[in-house]
Amino acid sequence: MKKLMYVMAISALAFLACNGGNKDAKENADSLNRTKDTTSNVAATGGIAVEEADAKFTTQAAVGGIAEVELGKLALEKSSNPQVKEFATMMVKDHGMANTELTAIAKQKNITLPSTVDDEHKKKMDDLSKKTGADFDKAYVSAMVDGHKSTLKLMEDESKDGKDADLKSFATKTAPIVQSHLVMINKINDSMK
Repeated sequence: MKKLMYVMAISALAFLACNGGNKDAKENADSLNRTKDTTSNVAATGGIAVEEADAKFTTQAAVGGIAEVELGKLALEKSSNPQVKEFATMMVKDHGMANTELTAIAKQKNITLPSTVDDEHKKKMDDLSKKTGADFDKAYVSAMVDGHKSTLKLMEDESKDGKDADLKSFATKTAPIVQSHLVMINKINDSMK
C-alpha cells in the first residue's frame, strides 16, 4: 500500500511539473501544497504541518512580498521622485526581511512557496516598466496603495482567523508594518495630486 501511495504521489508531482506552464507561481505552490495534504498522502510527501487555509495565506503573502521587493527595485531604477525612491528602498528592505522570515516558517511547516511573482504581479511589473517619469511615479504609487490595502487585509484576516500559531504571529507582527507603509504611500499619493 505504501508503495502504491508513493507511486501515486510521484505521478501527481510529475503531472504538476509537466503542466506547470499553464499555472503561475502561486498556483503551482498551492497545487504542490495540496499534494502534501496530511490527510491524504502523508507517507509519500511528509505532509504539510498546517491547514490548507494557512498554507494558502503563506503562498499569497510570499508572492505579494516578492512583488513588493521587485516593484521596489523597479522604482529605484525608474523614479526620480525622492519620496518614491525612499518608499521603494523601504519596500525592498522591509518586505525582504518579511520574506526571509516567512520562508523560514514555511520551511519548518513543509509549505512550498512560489519563487517568483504570479501572473497578476508580472503584468503589473510589465505595465510599470513601460512607463517613465511622472507617469511611472503615479502608477507605482497607485499600485502600492492598492497592494498595501489588500496585504493589510490578508495579514489582519490571518491574525484573526489563522490556525497555525507561527503564521498567526507572523501576520500579527507584520500587519502594523504594512499599515505604516499604507499611511506613508497614501501621503505620497496625496502629495502627487
